[in-house]
Amino acid sequence: MIEIDWAVVLNHLITMMVAYILAFPIAWNRESETKSAGIRTFPLVSIASCGFVLIAMDIFSEPSAQARILEGVVTGIGFIGGGAILKNGSSVTGLATAASLWGTAAIGIAVGTHRLEIALLLSIVTFITLQVMAKVKSKVPENEERCDNDT
Repeated sequence: MIEIDWAVVLNHLITMMVAYILAFPIAWNRESETKSAGIRTFPLVSIASCGFVLIAMDIFSEPSAQARILEGVVTGIGFIGGGAILKNGSSVTGLATAASLWGTAAIGIAVGTHRLEIALLLSIVTFITLQVMAKVKSKVPENEERCDNDT
């Protein structure tokens, strides 16, 4: 019979809740801007990344084995982010959403490794960048050669 250590379950639940909460402002921004990924995707990316880290730290004692799990997470999120990037003629959209997905995975990884200061900074800087730079970007004259059309 499998024994469950409820203290560990509670600890992991709290850790994953922090990852979820720190991803939520980014998700809110992307959803309010009606981007391809939003209110569901960003928290899921964050808690999944956090979960992979928690699993890696639990089952692998060697840092090199844990690093391989992180490599897989970063690569996988890059693939998901690639799905957010759309090309229509000379216009490319979704770059900020893709970058935000990558940053959200980093939030989950930071929370999972108990580096809350990094996770908090990533969350704040990403959210502020999306909010403030959208306003700044609207002031920049359009240039057909520019690729970053996703605010």
